[in-house]
Amino acid sequence: MENFTPFSALAGGSLIGLSAVLLMAMTGRVAGISGILSNVVLGAPGERLWRLLFVLGLILGPIMVRILSSEPLPFEITSSFPLLLGGGLLVGVGTRLGSGCTSGHGVCGLSRFSVRSLVSVVTFIGVGMITVTVLRLLAGG
Repeated sequence: MENFTPFSALAGGSLIGLSAVLLMAMTGRVAGISGILSNVVLGAPGERLWRLLFVLGLILGPIMVRILSSEPLPFEITSSFPLLLGGGLLVGVGTRLGSGCTSGHGVCGLSRFSVRSLVSVVTFIGVGMITVTVLRLLAGG
């Protein structure tokens, strides 16, 4: 947490909340990234453009921050490619099993007081904590 600042956290959280509210107001859709991403290809033709633009915004946002930043932003991937690939696949399977992801349940579902989302978020966080603990114990750290 060397780079944490309350201002950046507040600004980032506010932008995430604002984008979720705007998407709901403009399209009536929940800003669940896994659903948006999967329906870029599998969704109805009339629904694909806004989904593609949303995903492009997720990709281009950090790139723009990097370009506009006056100092280099530290970023280092310390895990192996097979571990990252396996983790990504497990997250994908989990979002399908849980009928949504952390953005859909955590940001949008909790703000709508959804009990299903509360159970999902508690499950996400609990399994994440258990996974990190087990992996650190296995790695000897």
